Amino acid sequence: MKLHIKNGRLVDPANGIDETRDLFIADGKIAGVGTAPAGFEADHTIAADGLVVAPGLVDLSARLREPGYEYKATLESEMQAAMQGGVTTLVCPPDTDPVLDEPGLVEMLKHRARILNQAHVHPLGALTVGLKGQALTEMAELTEAGCIGFAQAEEPVLDTTVLLRAMQYAKTFGYTVWLRPQDPHIGRGGVAHSGPLASRLGLSGVPVMSETIALHTIFELMRATGARVHLCRISSAAGLELIRAAKKEGLPVTCDVGVHHLHMTDADIGFFDSNARFTPPLRAQRDRDAIHAGLLDGTVDAVCSDHTPVDDDEKLLPFGEASPGATGLELLLALMLKWAEDQRGADGLSRAVAKVTHDAARIAGLPAGTLSVGASADVVLFDPDLRWKVERSALASQGKHTPFLGYELAGQVKTTIVRGQLAFQR
Repeated sequence: MKLHIKNGRLVDPANGIDETRDLFIADGKIAGVGTAPAGFEADHTIAADGLVVAPGLVDLSARLREPGYEYKATLESEMQAAMQGGVTTLVCPPDTDPVLDEPGLVEMLKHRARILNQAHVHPLGALTVGLKGQALTEMAELTEAGCIGFAQAEEPVLDTTVLLRAMQYAKTFGYTVWLRPQDPHIGRGGVAHSGPLASRLGLSGVPVMSETIALHTIFELMRATGARVHLCRISSAAGLELIRAAKKEGLPVTCDVGVHHLHMTDADIGFFDSNARFTPPLRAQRDRDAIHAGLLDGTVDAVCSDHTPVDDDEKLLPFGEASPGATGLELLLALMLKWAEDQRGADGLSRAVAKVTHDAARIAGLPAGTLSVGASADVVLFDPDLRWKVERSALASQGKHTPFLGYELAGQVKTTIVRGQLAFQR
């Protein structure tokens, strides 16, 4: 199919473009920007007046719940949620059931995703067998099966020697290790940020030092091995300061934050709202402010949805017993636009789009997040000003829980294009 997207505001941070230009698509690729290639005749023209035309979003943490947790969500429901959210590339953690520690499981997941012919799905392989933190997986075989990196999800590696060996192996073969820094003992079992609010509510806490102690360990292992590490969902001001120093030192480290942490603090727990329970927990206002600053100065490389659909049986429980997580695929764009609006800068929109497209793709080592000629035609068209209310009925994800239920947000996806095909139109 040949598509002509006409009169849209083209925002492509990878190429420094933010102006009204036409976009031309042919054979699943970007065929022209601004000017049609010779002999181009469109099969379909999309009038994009008043809309932003941007690369499809790249999400660095989206749990699709398959295999093993289909009662929480299915690949079909979550891929549809991705389309409604303009997310065309998904990176999936390995904490499925069974764990993604064998090539056959990875191949099965990628095959299921290909059949649906919607978003590109890129799994992370388990760093250790069964995520038990003991024996290393066959990383080379998992890479051949389609894994783009290796992670432990939320499971700790209790033996630091095992993590050292994993990083040595990863360095040898050029793999990236994805780690969420949390000390395996301090704060383990906690459900909220350690602070006055948790104390008043009687909730067990996760102190900031749980994150910073783990970061110190990771950085020492990086210095010893030279391994490339991506730090997932950083939550604290102190953690970001350590990462800022590590980058200045020259360590090959990147990091992301969850989009919920970009806007909310532990005060949003309110009266034990289980929709506001996350891992890592929502932290204090100074931590949220530090995340904003880190996005502006480049310490924070990308923002992810941290999409974790949870069913009613596991969420409608007392705060301390409820499963952590929330739906995020359909909110990622709107919440990034809200952040851009808060910056009040002329380039706020471009900065926001970059953090969920080109910058995220660079971390994952994927040829995505750009509208360059020849790139895969993964495109989202959205109205940045149209306001919509976050309601259960508005969400395609099987997980209907989010602390933003009832909020009115600006920015609604109108069209999602994947591999040059119309995957979603509102």
